[in-house]
Amino acid sequence: MTAVPVAIGVRMPNPAAAVESGGPLVDTHGRVHRDLRISLTDRCSLRCTYCMPEQGNEWLARSSILSTDEIVRIAGVAAAAGITTFRLTGGEPLLRTDIVDVVRRLARIRTADGEPVQIAMTTNGIRLPEVLPDLEAAGLARLNISIDTLDRERFRDLTRRDRLDDVLDGIAAAAASTLRPLKLNAVAMRDVNDDELVDLVEFAIGHGAQLRFIEQMPLDAGHTWDRTQMVTREEILEKLGARWSLTPVPGRGGAPAERWTLDGGPHTVGVIASVTAPFCGDCDRLRLTADGQLRNCLFSTTEYDLVPVLRSGGDDAAVAAMLRSCVRGKLPGHAINDPSFLQPARGMNAIGG
Repeated sequence: MTAVPVAIGVRMPNPAAAVESGGPLVDTHGRVHRDLRISLTDRCSLRCTYCMPEQGNEWLARSSILSTDEIVRIAGVAAAAGITTFRLTGGEPLLRTDIVDVVRRLARIRTADGEPVQIAMTTNGIRLPEVLPDLEAAGLARLNISIDTLDRERFRDLTRRDRLDDVLDGIAAAAASTLRPLKLNAVAMRDVNDDELVDLVEFAIGHGAQLRFIEQMPLDAGHTWDRTQMVTREEILEKLGARWSLTPVPGRGGAPAERWTLDGGPHTVGVIASVTAPFCGDCDRLRLTADGQLRNCLFSTTEYDLVPVLRSGGDDAAVAAMLRSCVRGKLPGHAINDPSFLQPARGMNAIGG
């Protein structure tokens, strides 16, 4: 394994003089942006086959990773421009040694309306029993935990690590916490875990959580994604519909998951169908990579480089201008289903979940 500066995509010049300031973060298609996903590291304690190779990963150099001061500065500017939720991702965000301090400092930020921002996190859960009490005290509000299978051998084969017990302990710790709603994420994969969909939902219900199934997306580092191996939204609903009566939950808004009640409620299940039922028209999210690149779409091939602004004396107005330039450059959709679609050069661990 090596640690090198990684330059991927197009690094945009500082647009400070070219973008008007003030008002909400609205793109040219009328979408108002309120959610910033902040990747804290590209490193992870697992090696999921749909995300990372087992060996030979080129990690971001430590010098290129944003400091906590830099993250908080960007977040403060983003909140003043209309961002209300920060979701901490990775890689695995709990590998960041200062994770509690990151949460504490972000939780002190106020929105443009003077309200507290919401701090959420997506994690594999492995370190949760150790750090969750401190994260709660620091201001963490919501958790998403990834769990693709409940079978030990499958878990080991899928993640290339024998850590299922650690993940289950993390989920148990989250279930015993005050953080709600608690969501469990599972990527549905043909001939891997598609016979466990009902079991995963029942497991989530037993832990006071909502299961959200995710269609497998072309975001693996090896670019081996195969559409025929993807379990579609309709297949997921068909399998679940054989066990429960599913009723759509209205009012999705900008949320990535469609939801259905099970047998009339109160329990629900979600499906994130980025491939077969894209929700780009309501997307309100921006992404910040661990090395300071702004991305306006998970599948973007263009990045807006904040590092020169942060480390060469740029003021907050320049940071805000870069945010607005990124938003204005957002395309109508990701075009996965278009023949011209190009998979991002970065894998999911380097983009941020």
